[in-house]
Amino acid sequence: MGQINWQEEVMKRRDDIIADTQKLLQIKSVLDDENPEADAPLGRGIKEALDFMLNLGQQDGFTPKNVDNLAGHLQFGEGEDILGILCHVDVVPEGDGWTSDPYAAEIRDGKIFARGAIDDKGPTMAAYYAMKIIKELGLPVNKRVRMIIGTDEESDWRCVDRYFEKEEMPTIGFAPDADFPIIYAEKGIADYDIIQVDGDEAEVENPQAELVFFQSGRRYNMVPDFAQASLFINFEPTEIVQKYADFLQDKGLAGNYYMENGELILELEGVSAHGMEPRNGKNAGLLMADFLAEIQLNGKAAAFIQFTHKYFANDTRGDHLGIAYSDDITGDLTINVGKLKYTKEEGGSLGLNMRYPVTTDMDATMRQLEHSVKAEHMSIVNFDDSKPHHVDKDEFLIQTLQKVYEEQTGEKAELLSIGGGTYARSLKAGVAFGALFPGREDVAHQKDEYMYIADLLNATAIYAQAIHELTK
Repeated sequence: MGQINWQEEVMKRRDDIIADTQKLLQIKSVLDDENPEADAPLGRGIKEALDFMLNLGQQDGFTPKNVDNLAGHLQFGEGEDILGILCHVDVVPEGDGWTSDPYAAEIRDGKIFARGAIDDKGPTMAAYYAMKIIKELGLPVNKRVRMIIGTDEESDWRCVDRYFEKEEMPTIGFAPDADFPIIYAEKGIADYDIIQVDGDEAEVENPQAELVFFQSGRRYNMVPDFAQASLFINFEPTEIVQKYADFLQDKGLAGNYYMENGELILELEGVSAHGMEPRNGKNAGLLMADFLAEIQLNGKAAAFIQFTHKYFANDTRGDHLGIAYSDDITGDLTINVGKLKYTKEEGGSLGLNMRYPVTTDMDATMRQLEHSVKAEHMSIVNFDDSKPHHVDKDEFLIQTLQKVYEEQTGEKAELLSIGGGTYARSLKAGVAFGALFPGREDVAHQKDEYMYIADLLNATAIYAQAIHELTK
């Protein structure tokens, strides 16, 4: 076969690509594990989206496989090796404020609007049609080409965990679930709690207040945007109220205070952001701790607040804990304090999300971390770690995808590294490859999520050429 015009092949199938993308987007595939069924462990909508892709593939002559209704794959081609293309059909809840029905997949101004349009149903359909083009052109492939379809990417990754317990690991692969050009490195991501253990806190004589309750944040990987503290004041509350009003004004923060059942309730509003770069937000919990650190509190509460203030105030890089680290591939280690809680009965706890560079010596980091917290009568529990992911820039996979991207777009294929995690990290040799083009607004998880139809078609051409080059 002579030189293939990939854009032309895509345009021949333009209407089908758009129609099938709309059909997939019209399925409300939001996790519903409160209502599991025997054949739908993550809920009906998720099962419907998985079935849609498997049935579509079967009709088009791919070999489908359903893995415990948690994941599946579509495959064609022969060979020892597998080229894996990792996609997912689950979406985050739609939220409020949409201009049109989030599951109508309406087309306006050259864009398809729907929950999941860019994350990850549009890119999934682009990759699917790319496989279909290779198959329909009868191009020889020296590997099995396998689209792996996940259903729990937005939550706990139970889909790929189960899938790889039962199925082979692809030799190489890509996930069309992030940005173009190529994300070749992802930081490690560790979630853990630091809890207060009984120490010998000296009881403060005549404390100004007793901290009854303090809470902020619900998720490790989000900067908390609200904090609330409840204080039992031992003297006249006016002084503390005035101090709090001044604190809010000095810091330019919104907040509130009122008396309820004899306790002073303090509330503070911060700014939410993704935990991979805590500096993009304002951590309401840490700001509240900054204020509480100025008050004389009862012993256990004082110890917890002072610890929080000492190690995390204005420090998202682990400097105060002695674990700061940076490398040229993925940049700085970051720490997000995503959850803060104190009760009189249980003491204090912090929920941390730590993202660390690919060359980090994790054993040394953990030893230092444990040393720092132990000295303060704190302890690390519930440690959960997803290792960093990095494919060397000289690998065949990277070189090939760079060549394809540059030929298709005329732009330089820069290599990107991120603090977030994509499905690519579940592959031994995988990268994230599109489908958000440089300069486009990232509307994943936002109201009025959309994908440009032009981008959907361009991505299909890029993926088709990529599959061809990786398997010829």
